[in-house]
Amino acid sequence: MIYTGESCCEVKTEVDNNDITEHPHDDKPTPYVCTVCHKPFMSRDSLKRHSRRHTADTVYSCTECDKFFSLPSGLYQHMNIHRSKYQCTECSKCCESSSLLAVHMRSHSGEKPFECTVCNKRFTRSDNLVIHSRIHSGEKPYKCLMCDKSFTTSGHLKAHIRVHTGDKPYTCSLCDKRFSRANHLQLHKRQVHSDIKPYGCFYCGKRFKTDIELRRHVRTHTGAKS
Repeated sequence: MIYTGESCCEVKTEVDNNDITEHPHDDKPTPYVCTVCHKPFMSRDSLKRHSRRHTADTVYSCTECDKFFSLPSGLYQHMNIHRSKYQCTECSKCCESSSLLAVHMRSHSGEKPFECTVCNKRFTRSDNLVIHSRIHSGEKPYKCLMCDKSFTTSGHLKAHIRVHTGDKPYTCSLCDKRFSRANHLQLHKRQVHSDIKPYGCFYCGKRFKTDIELRRHVRTHTGAKS
């Protein structure tokens, strides 16, 4: 498979360390940032390995699905899914490795071995606990290099970056309208292409597609001005 993507080059920021996106598990700065997807890295070599998925002439493509990998090891591990090597006995879901299968099995057993030391809330995955703990610490380690905003998760940062890039990766299959966030696409489908009305009026039972429409309607019962 031949893949030609956008150019991806190395950027070493010259700003203060406090303004550099940091790794979620420590305080080490990650000054090497992919200019295509904005993922940060600790070293030049890590960035170069990652860059292959954007710029490599030859990538390792899965023959079973449309995924591709920059390294053969990534493809080899991915193929475990298609080989059903690590398959859940409860729901038949296939995982890439035994460790990922073990984590998945907790969704069936209800096991939550990771506990927050502040509020005692428990989680099935250690990374979920790390993200949760930021509620208590106020830590926002994912920092936008284009403005001064910070985020608790890399997913929130990636969604924010689209404000600067204008990228809209989520396309409506019914009208081809594009959106920057998955939840905006789902809202569009419900409002424009479906008759689903999940919001019901407590006073008369009339139903609406959005909570905004419901709140506006409720004012006719309460007499509220705003």
